[in-house]
Amino acid sequence: MLRGVGAEVVELHTGAYCDFYAEGNAKAASDELERITRCAVFADGLGLEVHAGHGLTFNNVAPIAALPQVAELNIGHFLIGEAVFMGFAHAILEMRRLMLSARV
Repeated sequence: MLRGVGAEVVELHTGAYCDFYAEGNAKAASDELERITRCAVFADGLGLEVHAGHGLTFNNVAPIAALPQVAELNIGHFLIGEAVFMGFAHAILEMRRLMLSARV
């Protein structure tokens, strides 16, 4: 636990990375992914559990899911939206498949 504030978990905001990715701005997305990676390593080194989320989709989740320090992804909003079109079970199974394949 981080003694100064009593936190056990930190969530990294992935919104800028997702926006750059969606815009097709590969350089900015890569730079933001590198920043997220450095933050994840730093937080993990402090003994914090690392979560990440905001704007993650089937198309952009793999690089974030591949970070070994990330213990949890917050992707509920996207999954509920996709469930409207493809069904809840299929949306969850597809996201889980993408997340697990990123960890290999």
